[in-house]
Amino acid sequence: MSEEKACDVLVIGSGAGGLTTAITCAHAGLDVIVVEKAPVYGGTTAFSGGVLWIPGNAYGKEQNPDDTRELARTYLQVEAGNHFDAEAVDAFLDTGPEAVEFLERETDVKFVPTLYPDYHPQYEGGVEIGRSILAAPYDTSKLGKDLKRLRPPLKTITFMGMMFNSSNADIKHFFNATKSLKSFSYVAKRLVSHATEVLRFGRGVQVTSGNALAARLAKSTFDLGVPILTETPARELLREDGRVIGAVVDHEGQRLRILASRAVVIATGGFANDPVRTTEAYSHLRDGGAHFTPVPESVTGDGITLAEGAGARFGVQFDQSAAWMPVSKVPMGDGSFKAFPHLLDRYKPGIVAVNQQGQRFGNESNSYHDVGTTMIETNAGRGTTNAWLICNRATIRRYGLGHAKPAPVPLAMYLRNGYLKTGETLDELASATGIDAEGLRKTVAAYDGPASRGEDPEFGRGTTAFNRYLGDPEHKPNPNVAPIGDGPYYALEIVMGDLGTFDGLATTTDGKVLDETGVPIPGLFAVGNDRRSVMGGAYPGAGITLGPALTFGYLTGKTISAGSA
Repeated sequence: MSEEKACDVLVIGSGAGGLTTAITCAHAGLDVIVVEKAPVYGGTTAFSGGVLWIPGNAYGKEQNPDDTRELARTYLQVEAGNHFDAEAVDAFLDTGPEAVEFLERETDVKFVPTLYPDYHPQYEGGVEIGRSILAAPYDTSKLGKDLKRLRPPLKTITFMGMMFNSSNADIKHFFNATKSLKSFSYVAKRLVSHATEVLRFGRGVQVTSGNALAARLAKSTFDLGVPILTETPARELLREDGRVIGAVVDHEGQRLRILASRAVVIATGGFANDPVRTTEAYSHLRDGGAHFTPVPESVTGDGITLAEGAGARFGVQFDQSAAWMPVSKVPMGDGSFKAFPHLLDRYKPGIVAVNQQGQRFGNESNSYHDVGTTMIETNAGRGTTNAWLICNRATIRRYGLGHAKPAPVPLAMYLRNGYLKTGETLDELASATGIDAEGLRKTVAAYDGPASRGEDPEFGRGTTAFNRYLGDPEHKPNPNVAPIGDGPYYALEIVMGDLGTFDGLATTTDGKVLDETGVPIPGLFAVGNDRRSVMGGAYPGAGITLGPALTFGYLTGKTISAGSA
């Protein structure tokens, strides 16, 4: 016989959306329980860059006082096109700043401004600064005994176990440690501090980005007396007279019934590792191509499946069903691979991306989602979704390439394990990679001429504020464009990945899950990537997953607290 617990609100999942909902409800005096399938809490949020796109936030108003709600709404309408949801967008724009203010006032969650432009500042309503904020760095030792259950950051994006801000301002010191006394001193202090943390806590405790956001949300959750039960998968939703009244979970080796008098909230992070749903939603998988996601393995669409069992409506609606992220597969030495998200190298001068035919297929310095879309398009009908990043030795030693670090870190290990390919000539590189040699030679020749003048007439690289933001400001006249130049050459294969799914459960604006007829299912809510994205399958700027997750988590929490369930 199952044991039984009772609460007001049960949240299934522990990412930004679920924890924000839990915090909002608990702050209003409700009794909340959070359950998490994985042995660690934090969800995909803990792996993320920790950036939130929330127009109208207080930091943005200081940075860009000319920005307005109307401009942001126009921009979202342009981005979403036929998938523009006016009611949801209005709620997002109205509630986002309020959610940020509430969390900063009432909890341990704190933010800092960023310099990120919108990803398409040239579009109507787009701006060059002021809509993206970042979780402030955090000392996770404040989590006490719960520190060991915080999901660690994505291993491939740390350096010697240390984390850096999403803006990567301080990583430059590591790249310049052998060239600058100031950088050497900075790096030495960081290494000593990190080693001390590892000896004392078993891991680095000074975290940034999404790990900081997950930690801050979790600490705020614990401070409100809300338990996060890890290794506690939900197995089915309980219903009575058409209302969802709780869930059956596995906890500490036994079946447990958790009854929730107000609401059950689905917050399991979408379906990035659900092979059936992703094949249905991703055209490149249906086409025979590959997909390699950095999203945690525990994100398998469980919440959507649970909701469907209660009559919920799910369907593939968007042209782009996920936030695409080109990744490379890093060999881990035991036969396994981990994903490295290509967030920075594509923007640097002297690096280009080509398909298997040796042809460039788009602007390498566009957002990861845009580059992902063009990767899918250039490979359509070919049974693959790969591409190759190409550069010469001078460039890779200056900027690195993917997981391969710049000088002074040696390249030998990356060549030995097959992560990098090399050739003295372009023909040799083509032979090592299977790229069409003639196509590669023609592409480099056509690119290098204009690139020597800082120009890219084919794709306009470096012509937008966002392109330039992640380029090399010291490289003139164009921070994104330089010739490939002379060999030896290096190549790194990238494949399609994602940062999370866009399609999700149909809900009302405040998160009530809808059944097949469009009627809310009493007692059932969804937040985060389990609910259909307000962005309509578009990717307007840095943080368009976490911004809505936090905003609608807050709105859903307010709705539940008001008794509207």
